[in-house]
Amino acid sequence: MLNMHNIRKSYRTDTVETHALRDFSLSVDEGEFVSVTGPSGSGKTTFLNIAGLLETPTGGEYHLDGQEVSGLSDRERSRLRNEKIGFIFQGFNLIPDLNLFDNIDVPLRYRGFDSKERKRRIEKSLEQVGLSARVKHLPAQLSGGQQQRVAIARALAGEPRFLLADEPTGNLDSLMARQVMELLELINQAGTTIVMVTHDPDLARRAHRNIQIVDGQVSDLRNTIGAEEAAVA
Repeated sequence: MLNMHNIRKSYRTDTVETHALRDFSLSVDEGEFVSVTGPSGSGKTTFLNIAGLLETPTGGEYHLDGQEVSGLSDRERSRLRNEKIGFIFQGFNLIPDLNLFDNIDVPLRYRGFDSKERKRRIEKSLEQVGLSARVKHLPAQLSGGQQQRVAIARALAGEPRFLLADEPTGNLDSLMARQVMELLELINQAGTTIVMVTHDPDLARRAHRNIQIVDGQVSDLRNTIGAEEAAVA
């Protein structure tokens, strides 16, 4: 699904060159749930931006769903991003003056779906996250956990091949965070590949793998929970 080989990303000013990623190699198989951890400034955001086709690497190769994407034009990258990738952000990024239906409808309109197809996708995604009865509510009428579920529904409505989640529980209390994580696990079990950046070690351990990024390089750590379960078996 996602294959990066020797990815490099540098940012330059007149006097300083900063290396955000250095010889960064990572493969994520279809159907995996991978968590990404690491200290602030380690390169997690840069990785996520490159994975989501929001930035281009300085060097290296990136294959997304079997297609080399490093050399694509902006228009081609945008089309591929809209078709294959869903984004979930820490801050929800909902439009306060629009109800749930219209919040999810906005990106679907940009993709040119007709009204019947948009309605089908919106109703299906809201059902997946358990908010069908709140379709006419405004974001302010929902709890933080419910708003994050709307953000997840918005991503799911695009029927992406994989989801990129950037601290999806960062603004939630522990109970709501667990509920959102359980929802992501169900989505993954249904076949969607998920890459999640998190600072929460307990949530990270619930993924299939934990990728730790330090100084722009990756360390692929097998989940200790999975290892313990295998040892018991």
